[in-house]
Amino acid sequence: MNKIRILVVDDQNVVREGMVAILSLQPDMEVVGEAEDGIQAVQIARRTKPDVILLDMVMPRQDGLTTIPRLKEISSNIRILVLSSFAESNRVYQAIKTGALGYLLKDTPRAELLQAVRDVANGLASIQPSVAMKVIQDFNSPTVKEDQFSEHLTRREVETLRLIARGLSNQEIAMNLVVHERTIAKYVSSVLNKLHLTNRTQAALYAIREGMAASAS
Repeated sequence: MNKIRILVVDDQNVVREGMVAILSLQPDMEVVGEAEDGIQAVQIARRTKPDVILLDMVMPRQDGLTTIPRLKEISSNIRILVLSSFAESNRVYQAIKTGALGYLLKDTPRAELLQAVRDVANGLASIQPSVAMKVIQDFNSPTVKEDQFSEHLTRREVETLRLIARGLSNQEIAMNLVVHERTIAKYVSSVLNKLHLTNRTQAALYAIREGMAASAS
């Protein structure tokens, strides 16, 4: 069994060492490095090529938001799981938009943290429910009209984006729009390209942020 190779990044020694201790006890995980700021994180990630990076947001010298895209430059296969003390919706949105695949708070129970690491390692998004709910609540009021998207997205792409924001799979979206699932896959790919996003999680948060999910039906 290939172990999940993990880099832990946090400026607080107690937090970082605690994470390392928890992760090191798991038979399917291996901590390959520790860093106390974003600059160190990039240097160590370049050398160790981890599968998953547990990343703090607030650090000296270089913070998490600045670090995320620099880590993604090393390898697009690196999965970033933010572990933060802050749940502000804009901070969460920016972290996801710049490339993070998950966002947890530091008071997350151990079992949920471990499951999130495994999910992210497998390419699945993992956002703590309380954090996701805050994002939805903060961005629930429509702020953009549909015609403002017309020059970028087609009508079908807008409909697809709204359904992505509701958490529907490609198969479920295809059933809603009465088209083939392969057609939806093309719509999703086009939406991501036009909006300069990299995954469905970013697309969903984008739609929520712009008030599109609220008018979905």
